[in-house]
Amino acid sequence: MYQKPKFNLSFLFCKGVSSQGTLTQPASESSSPGQTVKISCSKGSGSWSSFNWFQQKPGQAPRRLIYSDSSKDTGVPDRFSGSASGNTGSLTISGIQPEDEADYYCAAWYSTGNALHSASI
Repeated sequence: MYQKPKFNLSFLFCKGVSSQGTLTQPASESSSPGQTVKISCSKGSGSWSSFNWFQQKPGQAPRRLIYSDSSKDTGVPDRFSGSASGNTGSLTISGIQPEDEADYYCAAWYSTGNALHSASI
């Protein structure tokens, strides 16, 4: 019997330049091909830009998927979407595929610097 392989999601944290310049998200998740994965990223209070999402596959440069919370870059598959509500931004992958295995980065800029957060799928 065929068993779908699972994707393990682990998260790394990077701090910005001030106590408010921090992005956070859950520690881990797990998913199988065909499932919907939602990665959320929260920013602290203060003067922040919109959320941007990047994908980086092993040995490749990062590729921007989403900018300005929900705008999609050219050539990004329809299964990727971005949204934001208040201080929380989300990247949703609807029907995740094996080729989606990569590091995913949430980025936002704070008035005195920037903060970056990543999720490995």
